[in-house]
Amino acid sequence: MPTSTARPVHYLRFDGEQPDALPIVLTHGWPSSILELTALARRLAAPSQHGGDAADAFTVVVPSLPGYAFSPQRPSLPPALQTHELWHRLMHDELGFDRYAAHGGDLGAGVTSRLGEAYPDAVAGIHLLAVAAPIEYDPASLTAEERTYLDEVATWSTEEGGYQHQQSTRPLTLAHALSDSPTGLLAWIVEKYRAWSDNDGDLSARFTDDFVLTQASLYWFTGAISTSFRPYYEYARGLTRRVERVEVPTAVAVFPADLTRPPRSWAERTYNIARYTRMPRGGHFAAHEEPGLLARDITEFFRTLR
Repeated sequence: MPTSTARPVHYLRFDGEQPDALPIVLTHGWPSSILELTALARRLAAPSQHGGDAADAFTVVVPSLPGYAFSPQRPSLPPALQTHELWHRLMHDELGFDRYAAHGGDLGAGVTSRLGEAYPDAVAGIHLLAVAAPIEYDPASLTAEERTYLDEVATWSTEEGGYQHQQSTRPLTLAHALSDSPTGLLAWIVEKYRAWSDNDGDLSARFTDDFVLTQASLYWFTGAISTSFRPYYEYARGLTRRVERVEVPTAVAVFPADLTRPPRSWAERTYNIARYTRMPRGGHFAAHEEPGLLARDITEFFRTLR
């Protein structure tokens, strides 16, 4: 999708099995790729092949984030267009969808949130696996559940957040090392897949060797590990638009082994929450770990918004 103000965007398209299928854009996170979303995309595009109703079909678009796999990173800092603006151009201007849905987790949840906030006339609703924190709130107004959640986030940041701090503050130092060593790159990625998924300490319970090696290969052979760090750097430097208030209907799915598990009341501080689901199993990579559960939740939410 080349334009005068944007770099090309690589995407996969899965046409819905019904001609009037609702378009939806799925956005991955880090250290993920479009590969992680293909099982989910197939279920959404052809639900009748997975025990569902063809009337619920979506036309699914799965773009690679700028700087990931086959989408080159934007040359300017800050970028001329933020990612959510690129996605709207892709869905609305390039593909011609006047109205579409959106889903995302991790970094993709931020992109999806900003997309819904910026283009409420075009975005029918958004489905998220993570939520943006409110820009301002009165600590005295926090519920006990919200306080527990914020304590858990702080503990996770201390024990697991070293990668995020490094990628936000000194990304180029890390980039040189991981771009020079395939073993180092694989270790950096595998560590996250093992720690962040619902696997009881056994990586193979959720991911085949072929899947993990393919994910790492997408970063290695495209030289994308260095450019994949930039969203962290941009956010830390205040170059990414903060989410203030999202008024389009929003669904949140919380998986028990995900990095954070925000309560509904916390999400409602920033979003117009129309659906909130606590899943029985699954982790941070839910689209690959539990594509059936996730597809069902997305389908049921958007069934009322078609």
